[in-house]
Amino acid sequence: MAKTRKQIIEDLKLIDIVAEILDARIPIASQNPDIKEIIKDKKRLVILNKCDLACEKENKKWVEYFEKNNIPAVLVDSVSGKGIQESIKKIEQIYDNEKFENKGRIGKSIRIMILGIPNVGKSSFINRIAKKNVAQTGNKPGVTRQKQWIKVSSRIELLDTPGVLWPKLDQREVATNLAYTGTIKDDVLQTVEIGFELLRTLITNYTPNLMERYKLTEEQVNEIMQNQELEPNEKVLEVMNLIGRKRGAIISGGEIDIEKVANIIIDDFRSGRLGRITLETVKGE
Repeated sequence: MAKTRKQIIEDLKLIDIVAEILDARIPIASQNPDIKEIIKDKKRLVILNKCDLACEKENKKWVEYFEKNNIPAVLVDSVSGKGIQESIKKIEQIYDNEKFENKGRIGKSIRIMILGIPNVGKSSFINRIAKKNVAQTGNKPGVTRQKQWIKVSSRIELLDTPGVLWPKLDQREVATNLAYTGTIKDDVLQTVEIGFELLRTLITNYTPNLMERYKLTEEQVNEIMQNQELEPNEKVLEVMNLIGRKRGAIISGGEIDIEKVANIIIDDFRSGRLGRITLETVKGE
């Protein structure tokens, strides 16, 4: 981490604008907490990636949130390419507004640094904006390894750097949100715990999504959630059991395979099969 941070600080001397890639479902948890300290007075553009997996209404609120804090933000889906052209326009706009003519920058490329913690889609964004497969991609944290310069256009050059994930996840909410989206490797936290806590959140905020995906009726869900004899954790477990029966996740003796159910829920969330879900909302909304 210290070595990576030192390299980023050194690279900042070469660039004009920092493009920070965040996961639109968890804009705060997916943001390096030291970003302001690291980039100091460099101009920043926030890329809210994977916006297709996040709630459309919340997406707009997050764009407004960042812009109120004088940080331009763009909604991007690196898979389809949505928002890529807008990102390029924003980069050029930020650059032009800085009046680099007074700094002898006329005719030179706009130099951009791409920053983002692992598995927020940094490599996919780079590939899209560069229109070729220049960065190794994958759905495992930490795939991008080496720094490289990428020519995007006659005006823009991107400096790719490895994703940076802080070494201590001391805030439980941050750690769990990163686990839900797959930013933390699945072997770091127990699958059953991740699936259980994710389901608890979905029951609270996205019950209709669960009902539609797993063919649950309102009566079935209410029977569990309104049962005064059950503790909160027991209610979540009962919903897991219900999903398990619907999905045939049954082991010998007729018991529900909780680990399998947890994997189903996690995978359905990460892939978007549970619908568009945002786990972090703008405070005060």
